[in-house]
Amino acid sequence: MTRILIADDHDVVRSGVRSILESREGWEVVAEAKDGKEAIDLALATRPDVVVLDYALPLVNGVEATRQIRTRVPGAEVLIFTMHDTDSLVRDVLEAGARGFLLKSDARQFLISAVESLAAHKPFFTGKVSETLLETYLSRGSTTESALSAREKAVVQLISEGKTNKQIADILSISTKTVETHRAMAMRKLNLETTAGLIRYAIRNGLVEA
Repeated sequence: MTRILIADDHDVVRSGVRSILESREGWEVVAEAKDGKEAIDLALATRPDVVVLDYALPLVNGVEATRQIRTRVPGAEVLIFTMHDTDSLVRDVLEAGARGFLLKSDARQFLISAVESLAAHKPFFTGKVSETLLETYLSRGSTTESALSAREKAVVQLISEGKTNKQIADILSISTKTVETHRAMAMRKLNLETTAGLIRYAIRNGLVEA
């Protein structure tokens, strides 16, 4: 039996994914999560084989959720399920430990194959991402950096969702001082002076929905 966790903030998407996956004999959806924090908690509770994880999750985004799930439930493989496939997003999720990447537009055609591959601990990519690209990114390591680190993006997302520094610290399991440091570093890198500017950046780059 292959045990699967689905994490997406849209009920209709979770329902559609569940319907596709449960049509496969021997597969069981053991939990559904509507945000990144719940995805981490449910992964710890249910120990799934595969996690189908939306990139743009509330509270904890897909990159941070992937990092925590892969660290705390090392047997679980993560399939990032998203509408976007920018180079920086791809690099961030690969470095966080995801071994699968599937565009939502390709779900009906490739979702079963993607989960089959990950259940066998093999990578799966569609769209502009391929196994060759995976190897290229991994061989590069972090020599090519996006404007913000994955943790800085997680902090910016939570700021844009209206969370206080203390709430962000609790969600990401870091100190309030560290939150302040990440916030200041993000604003410096982006040459911004206001929270409103951070929010506009988050919307433009798909960290939160407008």
